[in-house]
Amino acid sequence: MAAGIDNPTDPEWVDEVLLAGPADQVCLVLDAPVDRALLRTLVAERQQALAAAGLRAGGSVALCLPPSLAFITNLLACWRIGARAALLDHRLTAFEIEQAVQRLAPQFVVSVEKSSGGALRAFQDVQEKIVAQSAGRPSETSHALIQLSSGSTGPSKSIGRTASDLIAEIERYVAIGAGVPQGGERIVSLASMVHVLGLVGGLLYGLHAGVQLVLPQRMTADAILDAVAAGPEPTTLLGVPFHIELLAAVAEPPRLPQLIGMTTGGELVRAQVHDAFADRYGIRLGNMYGMTELGVIGTDLFGEHRPAIMPAPGIEVRETDGELHIAMENSPYVGLVDPTRWSDGWLHTKDAGSVEADTGLVRVRGRRDSQVSIGGLKVDLSEVEHTLAGLPGVEAAVVVFGKAIEAYVVLEPAAELSAVQDALTERVAAYKRPRAWHAVDRLPRTATGKLVRDQSVLSSTR
Repeated sequence: MAAGIDNPTDPEWVDEVLLAGPADQVCLVLDAPVDRALLRTLVAERQQALAAAGLRAGGSVALCLPPSLAFITNLLACWRIGARAALLDHRLTAFEIEQAVQRLAPQFVVSVEKSSGGALRAFQDVQEKIVAQSAGRPSETSHALIQLSSGSTGPSKSIGRTASDLIAEIERYVAIGAGVPQGGERIVSLASMVHVLGLVGGLLYGLHAGVQLVLPQRMTADAILDAVAAGPEPTTLLGVPFHIELLAAVAEPPRLPQLIGMTTGGELVRAQVHDAFADRYGIRLGNMYGMTELGVIGTDLFGEHRPAIMPAPGIEVRETDGELHIAMENSPYVGLVDPTRWSDGWLHTKDAGSVEADTGLVRVRGRRDSQVSIGGLKVDLSEVEHTLAGLPGVEAAVVVFGKAIEAYVVLEPAAELSAVQDALTERVAAYKRPRAWHAVDRLPRTATGKLVRDQSVLSSTR
């Protein structure tokens, strides 16, 4: 636990773990640099506003704000009061937000009154509003944070994390060491702060470690590279595979000597995209494996073990009947505990994988629910999907199983579906091949950039 923090349930942990440091040290860069003195002032102002609205220690708030200084200051102010913050992605529909508020029952919802910024803006200028909820309830648990899982394979889950959990994850980043940005360096973050990679790996770790967190002006390749070029400090990009694909498509990127690496969370980057990125930028491309329930679980920040990862310090991973389990003392789920997701001190990841006995390296082999039986033969849909996505003429692909194996494919301009089908025939056995094919203009993604594999959502793209 961070030095000086005896009781992480005390709201003072925010000051000691996140806001401490030289007053003139720039910790955030959005439209303009924000130093620690200004950040502390802005957080105190939001704390006063939330308290005036009636928020107290043990209370509950839902934040539905786009990436912004308002998001950061309201979150830290909520924790400083000692209340619980639930994070709702601002990109949800009004119906989805209403459903989430009914489900979580916060006492207050902080949302947008006015904002400026277009659809591709990486952050916005926000004037927020605080709305009391007549059906809201105080927090019934010790959680400081509630997040909803990505929902890439079905309905999202409510996941709770205490201040102790957040501090422990920050310390895992510190303990990982090499490959993790250090004090005085910069992170250009492309990952959503509503979700765990951008929130803890970017914002909270950066505040704790004295790493400057930079958000690009727009979520375009040119704007991302401009953000890297804007400062001389060693800079690491933090994002998901979608961002690597975006940057790998730049034919001749500018020379950026300060760019020292990129770390990606989520799904493993396709080999062709990985190689294209490495050729263009000549920097390390690291992989991070984690879950909303626990945060970072393992890393391969220098590509030494690709596609395997090494468990992060303090993380214990085991393989049980082909599924990866992570040691976790308490269930992270708010409400009833599903024993298929957590039991007897182990988090069931639902990821297929293996652990090497001699090295401890973990191989993640895709979602366990991606393994299906076809005529008594086992088929790993993720294997078929990766093979299909790597074929010439394919921009993206998802393979799912209903009554049969189905493929949803985004083709490159001038590519023919028949040619893709012929190429797949040469690479996978007949029983593994899709029986139904759907050429679509785009594939839906979650807010964290993961491809959606929920068939009810995919069917709407036909």
